[in-house]
Amino acid sequence: MSERKVLNKYYPPDFDPAKIPKLKLPKDRQYVVRLMAPFNMRCKTCGEYIYKGKKFNARKETVQNESYLGLPIFRFYIKCTRCLAEITFKTDPENTDYTMEHGATRNFQAEKLLEEEEKRMQKEREEEELNNPMKVLENRTKDSKLEMEVLENLQELKELNQRQANVDFEAMLKQYKELEEEQRRREQEEDEQEMKAMLEQAQNRRLLEDSDSDEEPTKPRPNPAAQSKPTDILQEGPQPQSKRPRMESWERSVGKLSTKAQLAGLVARRKEKEKEKEKADPALENGMETRGTTASTGSLPAAAAAATSSLGLLGAYSDSEDSASD
Repeated sequence: MSERKVLNKYYPPDFDPAKIPKLKLPKDRQYVVRLMAPFNMRCKTCGEYIYKGKKFNARKETVQNESYLGLPIFRFYIKCTRCLAEITFKTDPENTDYTMEHGATRNFQAEKLLEEEEKRMQKEREEEELNNPMKVLENRTKDSKLEMEVLENLQELKELNQRQANVDFEAMLKQYKELEEEQRRREQEEDEQEMKAMLEQAQNRRLLEDSDSDEEPTKPRPNPAAQSKPTDILQEGPQPQSKRPRMESWERSVGKLSTKAQLAGLVARRKEKEKEKEKADPALENGMETRGTTASTGSLPAAAAAATSSLGLLGAYSDSEDSASD
């Protein structure tokens, strides 16, 4: 495998390069090359547009018996992308361009046609002047008139530029500033007038509201003591938040006890129940006096203390409720 990487070839001692036969190729031989369309063209067969820059696999050949200053001219053969018709064009080194030969028409060559027309007119004029001296005089007078017109137009442009150069830009800026200040002052005056009108409307509205409030009679305030239902509190309005939560929590836990007469009735009922129990069980008085005395002596002080504390709390609560209702 090392032989394929060798760059030097072996030449035997009897090698003679003159004995190598020369390859004879025709002068009009063709090569396959890859190129892009040099201009926009339209196929004559199917009307397909081929735009500039489209790539083709073309055949290239040298044009026989044509050259420009020793430079050869090449011809290229391409095929239409739609109908596969053959299109040919060749190089034009004289105009540094390409010329269409067969199979399509070139588009967007107005500039080139204009240049060709100008060259043709210039050539015809030279031929006419060569044999007709009067035509030379006419052409010279036309050229002189055209030159005078161009000079007049140029003078007008110069005068116009001078007029613009004499313009006082400072005066223009000053005038613009004065107009701007006047417009600003006018806007401020309009704003002040609008503000005055709005203030007058607000004052008139306030006076009307004050007069209406003086004419209306005063509404009587509701008496909180006259509320009998709990839902009346929600209809009339919110109560003070400091006393209401205590009253609601007490009423939920114990119940509503507002007078001392009710408390006294409760204590009396409890004593009556104890007497009824003693009457119903006479054995307790005779047989178990000691046990009953110990139980009564142990339970009476605690019951008395609880009764007195509850009486004090209920009395304080009733006093606070009476003060709130007043």
